[in-house]
Amino acid sequence: MERTRRFLEELGLPGRDLDELPSSPKRFPDGAQYRIEIPSVEGPRVMEAVLEEAERLGVVVHRVSQGSGVLLLTAAEVREMARLGAGAQVEVSLFARPTANWGIGGLVGAPAGGVVAAKLRGQEGLVACLEEVQRAAELGIRSVLLTDEGALWVAAELRRAGVLPPTMQFKVSVLLGAANAAAVRLVVGLGADSYNVPTDLTLGQLAALRAAVDVPLDVYVEGPDEVGGFVRYYEIADLVRVCAPVYLKFGVRNAPALYPSGGHLEGVAVALGRERVRRAAIGLELLERYYPAAVGSVRGAAGLALPVVE
Repeated sequence: MERTRRFLEELGLPGRDLDELPSSPKRFPDGAQYRIEIPSVEGPRVMEAVLEEAERLGVVVHRVSQGSGVLLLTAAEVREMARLGAGAQVEVSLFARPTANWGIGGLVGAPAGGVVAAKLRGQEGLVACLEEVQRAAELGIRSVLLTDEGALWVAAELRRAGVLPPTMQFKVSVLLGAANAAAVRLVVGLGADSYNVPTDLTLGQLAALRAAVDVPLDVYVEGPDEVGGFVRYYEIADLVRVCAPVYLKFGVRNAPALYPSGGHLEGVAVALGRERVRRAAIGLELLERYYPAAVGSVRGAAGLALPVVE
């Protein structure tokens, strides 16, 4: 084992999980350690509610993300979310689908098929996803979620070629699932601008990922049931200290699934959006209590992929 560990270290990777939990010296471009992300913001009405609740509770939200996809928003809805994000100086990240679990393939329903659920089936699936990325950019969005390594690589090539704006950012979803330092470095090398880690990694495992890459790590402090339902508020101080730069994400456990969302679920989505902000307020109270020196980004900080409104 020692030979393998030494070889990993020669590659610039940790040879083991860093259970001593070293403090990360890495930071966002503005020098901050953490930012706040509210996930599952499924449309303009939900976003309005999130921004309103954040103002009421004094929570600075830096990024909102959405899971139903660019596919299930009208052009007017995407533009409205871009306008809301630009006005509030909040990054808006929309999911680029359709992934395999939304298609007609049968493997995703097999006992071992879950591993392909978030991937893209065939070239037509890849083309559709990349069309969604380009549609989002055309409508003013500058951040998209991706779960397929191939789509990430091609999207980065589209950005390099000038087809996508140079300010376009690619947020890798928790569903991609890379869970060790080598795999995460590979994903970053394909073009990821931030990486949502699996929800069940220990602090020592997270520390090893942080040592391997510089991009922000997106970490669920509370995860929805479909990704484990873990509640990690008691670790929030160490999550910031060890994982910086880190997006602290606040889902809600014991809540109905929303994807794909729409008008039929809007009331539930709005209520959950407000509750996610409340959960963020709880997390920030604990962070202030246990790590008062932690530095968060200001509103509209450098490095955010803010929407563009023409």
